[in-house]
Amino acid sequence: MILPRYMTLAQTKSYLNIGSYNTLYKMINKGLKVSVIGGVKRIDRQEADRFMQSMIEEG
Repeated sequence: MILPRYMTLAQTKSYLNIGSYNTLYKMINKGLKVSVIGGVKRIDRQEADRFMQSMIEEG
């Protein structure tokens, strides 16, 4: 499946292989940036990659 650059929360959950929205919201609270485009919350795929990399480096 090819995902768009600006993913919905459901697409982000799938992309990051997260099982629940609760976990996704915890990541958002830790700094994963969310944009609102056309009234819909979106997460930039590149930002999701940066966030995950920062979590790995943080250890």
